Amino acid sequence: MTPFDLATNSVEHEEEENYFVSMTDMMVGVLFIFIIMLMVFAMNFREQTDEQERISAERLRILEELEQETERVAQRLEHLRGEVRDEIDVLATQQGVRNRLLRDIREALEDEGLVVEIDERNGVLRLTEDAVRFGTNSSALSGTNRRNVGRIGAALATVLPAYTACSQTTPTEGCGRTGSTTVETVFIEGHTDNTGGDNRNWQLSTERAVTTYRAIATDEPLLTNLRNRAGRQIMSVSGYAATRPVTNDRTADGLARNRRIDLRFVMETDTRRRLGEILELTDAMQGEIKKLRDLGGQ
Repeated sequence: MTPFDLATNSVEHEEEENYFVSMTDMMVGVLFIFIIMLMVFAMNFREQTDEQERISAERLRILEELEQETERVAQRLEHLRGEVRDEIDVLATQQGVRNRLLRDIREALEDEGLVVEIDERNGVLRLTEDAVRFGTNSSALSGTNRRNVGRIGAALATVLPAYTACSQTTPTEGCGRTGSTTVETVFIEGHTDNTGGDNRNWQLSTERAVTTYRAIATDEPLLTNLRNRAGRQIMSVSGYAATRPVTNDRTADGLARNRRIDLRFVMETDTRRRLGEILELTDAMQGEIKKLRDLGGQ
């Protein structure tokens, strides 16, 4: 082999070595970049995983708080439902007491030979034309009608004290009795038939109520001393003209039935404490609902 050949081989060998060195360096560089990319990806993945775990943990905490608040609200609602049921029971009791009052008065009047009708739904004791009859365009009470009003007053004086908050003759004593259903107002209601002018009928119905009240108060002054829980007299009057007929019969008998006196009994129950508790409960529930809204907005 000549020196030229050796030199040529040496150059070719060096060129091959340089080529492989360059390729190796490039591969190493590519590998290094790949490793860096993997590291960056791993770090990003770890950060995302940590963030997701943090978010998941936060969401789990919020869900747990929501569940707790929901349970508290559910308990409050059930409590409120119980309070409402209690109020319904109170109203039922009140209705029962009023019905018993109406029956007691009717029984007392029947013992006196007077026939009356009771409307338990509206708390009305209706004095039929057989008990108290008014002439056409008249509010006068005389003869049998006046005596019957006296009997009605006597029955009221016998029965009502047991159903009032204050039954003493001294109206300032004992009027704050609580814990039972009592009479708030007894309305003596005057009614007319639908003949005659409207203005006159309003005046006439009120006159009939006032005439009846005065007759009862004269015979039974005790009734004017009966007071409700507020310390106010329970006896009152009102006139309705022809606006509340009991029949649309325009015969003489039908018109006579509409010219009448009704006694309407309005009851009261000492529910202030329970209503205050319900109000406090609803206020607390509003606070719980606000918490739920705040949590839901996170």
